[in-house]
Amino acid sequence: MGKYTIEEFINQTKQDEQENEYFELETPRILEVNLTDEVWAKAGSMISYNGQIKFEREKVLEHGVGKMFKKAFTGEGSSLMKASGRGSLYLADQGKKITIFDLDNESITVNGNDLLAFEPGIDWDIKLMKKVAGMLSGGLFNVTLKGSGKVAITSHYEPLTLLVKPGQPVITDPNATVAWSGHLTPEFRTDISFRTFLGRGSGESIQMEFSGEGFVIVQPFEEVYMSGSSSS
Repeated sequence: MGKYTIEEFINQTKQDEQENEYFELETPRILEVNLTDEVWAKAGSMISYNGQIKFEREKVLEHGVGKMFKKAFTGEGSSLMKASGRGSLYLADQGKKITIFDLDNESITVNGNDLLAFEPGIDWDIKLMKKVAGMLSGGLFNVTLKGSGKVAITSHYEPLTLLVKPGQPVITDPNATVAWSGHLTPEFRTDISFRTFLGRGSGESIQMEFSGEGFVIVQPFEEVYMSGSSSS
């Protein structure tokens, strides 16, 4: 196991040239975009491409003054790049597992650090979680995506979906929360006794509470967000 001839290794790990969906999981941790027009992706996520593809960083005013203003607070982790042209584009983010959603006139909110790519026709907006900006290193921000089309998100290891039901709120650790129903608005609360009981740092005392009806996606990993850069 783990020993191959070069030919065996190539056959086992080469890209599948038969697949032609717009978004394809080439491996669980590499996204293939079969580009015919353009796509928005997390800046720095390109690992390879072929064909005629041009890359551009998001222009300062490309999405309006409102989003530019919010981006000034969210740092490098929210930077986007636009890939335009025709060819195969391969994206990845620090080996994190990738999940593709096909939105059908729906909305989903994603932790900004966990958004990998989305179709340009999808409407999106950045929201800084102001209540926790001073409590967590660098704060937290999220991106709400609405409409129809493909969205790719990332998680450390396998994600778990928790269902939110009326009268049964779901409480999560912000650092382990990946995404949630677009119509849900989490409330933030601090629990000093919870922090003291665990004997951990101040970040453990902040919790997200989701009420109503929908879903929350969590990962078995607590990301640490650094101000002005994406986490490792």
